Amino acid sequence: MTISVCTLAHGRDEHLQYLVRGLNHSRRPPCELVVAAMQDRRYELPETGFPIRQIVLGTDAICLAKARNVAAEHARGEMLVFLDVDCIPAPSLIQDYAAALALEDGIFMGEVGYLPSGATVGGIDFETFEELAVEHSERAGPPPGFLGSCEDYRCFWSLNFAMRKATFAQLGGFDEDYVGYGGEDTDFGRVATSNGVPLWWVRGAKAYHQYHKHHMPPVHHLDSVLANAAVFARKWGHSTMDHWLRAFSLMGLIESDGSGGWRKLRDPSEAHLALTRQQEHQPYASSAWVLEKLEDQESRGSAASRAPAMTAA
Repeated sequence: MTISVCTLAHGRDEHLQYLVRGLNHSRRPPCELVVAAMQDRRYELPETGFPIRQIVLGTDAICLAKARNVAAEHARGEMLVFLDVDCIPAPSLIQDYAAALALEDGIFMGEVGYLPSGATVGGIDFETFEELAVEHSERAGPPPGFLGSCEDYRCFWSLNFAMRKATFAQLGGFDEDYVGYGGEDTDFGRVATSNGVPLWWVRGAKAYHQYHKHHMPPVHHLDSVLANAAVFARKWGHSTMDHWLRAFSLMGLIESDGSGGWRKLRDPSEAHLALTRQQEHQPYASSAWVLEKLEDQESRGSAASRAPAMTAA
């Protein structure tokens, strides 16, 4: 079976360099790496023992869904492995995905370990990566065995996954109505399970996520999250990204429009960005932590408003 690795990138030159260097350590190399470059130039990349093909998409209306579809369309492998540009694949990643597909059919999601700041300063060192990497507290851990069924389509995560190219085409790829950030992963998982394509967790097929500052919930993508939430609701008849929308509401950035949707009230301020920004000591940003803090503030505020007024004797 031939296996293509697909990624999409906008900037992130150093991250992509490390992804390629990681692939050079693969026990089973890919037949190719396909890069959907969401910019106006090609990347300068390390030498490899496999071809790298770059499709330059330009910077107009950056659409993650479209970039993944373009990479898949140009890929020549029978199996597609999708990695986000900030991932470094472990040496066994491609080998593990091939073994998974030999056992079952469907969509496979490998492990992800989050690296702290400075972990890649010494270059590719998988022993060090494994010592330093941590699991995301808001994501499922690896299954007890090699494969474990994922019963909730909302858990689909495009950071590190693999599937047959024929299945990807059968499902129609990612829905390109989702422009910018948010919603396209959940939609893809829903489409897959609605069409009887199972989701699987894989013990192994590990990628190491390179440190970079991020915001969770993604308040810096407020407009696209709102737009994509509306796309999902129109398509499926119910909402998604509810935890992010709840956080935005508690921040006073949005409010209910009275018909199940949301209305934007204002742009995020520096205070909102500071609240959601990943800190130097954190290997990943946490929506759960921010939402818990906002819920606690609201609870204390509501309790104070319900307290009886104190009057002088």
